[in-house]
Amino acid sequence: MKGFVFHCPGQASWQDVPEPAIEKPTDAIVKVCVVTICGTDLHILRGDVPEVRPGTVLGHEAVGEIVEVGSDVRTVRPGDRVLLSCITSCGRCRFCRDGSYGQCRGGGGWILGHLIDGTQAEYVRVPYADLSAHPLPATVPSEEAVLFADIFPTSYEVGVLNGHVHPGDTLAIVGAGPIGLAAIATSRLFAPERIIAIDMAPSRLEAAHRLGADAVADAHEAPGQMVADLTDGLGADVVIEAVGLPESFELCTRMVRPGGHVANVGVHGKPATLHLEDLWIKNVTITTGLVDTYSTPTLLRLAAAGRLPTGQLVTHTFPLNQMEEAYEVFSKAAETGALKVVLGGEQHAEVAVPAA
Repeated sequence: MKGFVFHCPGQASWQDVPEPAIEKPTDAIVKVCVVTICGTDLHILRGDVPEVRPGTVLGHEAVGEIVEVGSDVRTVRPGDRVLLSCITSCGRCRFCRDGSYGQCRGGGGWILGHLIDGTQAEYVRVPYADLSAHPLPATVPSEEAVLFADIFPTSYEVGVLNGHVHPGDTLAIVGAGPIGLAAIATSRLFAPERIIAIDMAPSRLEAAHRLGADAVADAHEAPGQMVADLTDGLGADVVIEAVGLPESFELCTRMVRPGGHVANVGVHGKPATLHLEDLWIKNVTITTGLVDTYSTPTLLRLAAAGRLPTGQLVTHTFPLNQMEEAYEVFSKAAETGALKVVLGGEQHAEVAVPAA
């Protein structure tokens, strides 16, 4: 079979890889039907995630069909269409019992495309399939369901919920990529007074407007002053960092009001300065986090009810075997206007089942 393999920073390729097999009785083998590319995958290719070993198949988001299950799997069976969560949960360790699946100590957490082979392949082994593969409602198309593997729960849990967005708040979101746009969509569930989106790409600011941002600002044109002007100089109640750069994090801490929240979602590959000399007196709360995906069932129900604008986030589609072209488009989003790039699906031929 084929998979997209990481070789070293700056180098990866779609190539032959061994077919996965059941290794533990809690495993499932899934035929990948739809997959997408995450900004975290770009961080891996830039060398920001050194834990990823050369030879690893990338990817941690997919929709597929169960083709085989281990003897202990009870909640899914061959033929089921499932969403593969970006987080794997053993369900037994201290953190999983608390719902903190991202911190799983039983062999889970973020492992797909990180510590083990991931989803950007024709087939993938899914550990702890009972808790890590979600049967999908028939009303949610696969090309939209794949967005609930990562960006929607991440933006909702690590951004909106950690940031404690409340009705009437002013929310500023730094970064209008897929995570930032999903944060706009999910924050609207809490009726903030205004949402301000900040980015450098005009196409992403236009998308932010379409998804419900009340105001947008170019990151190069004094966005902090705009936030101050809209809040009578107080600053935003909640600021979500959705980029992962030192300057974007520091901008967030400058825009938050006294007593406000900064929720960092972005993946940082370099140190950022924490200006405690300014922040210590402001009663500011700063949160970080890896998504736990405890909200995935709720978000899928909202998607099935038409409460989340998933389709607007998919801008490019490719066959699964055009992974390298899809990465090229996604990595040059400022030029291509790419938001979410989806591979596979009904509009493209699916891969064949390998012979037994």
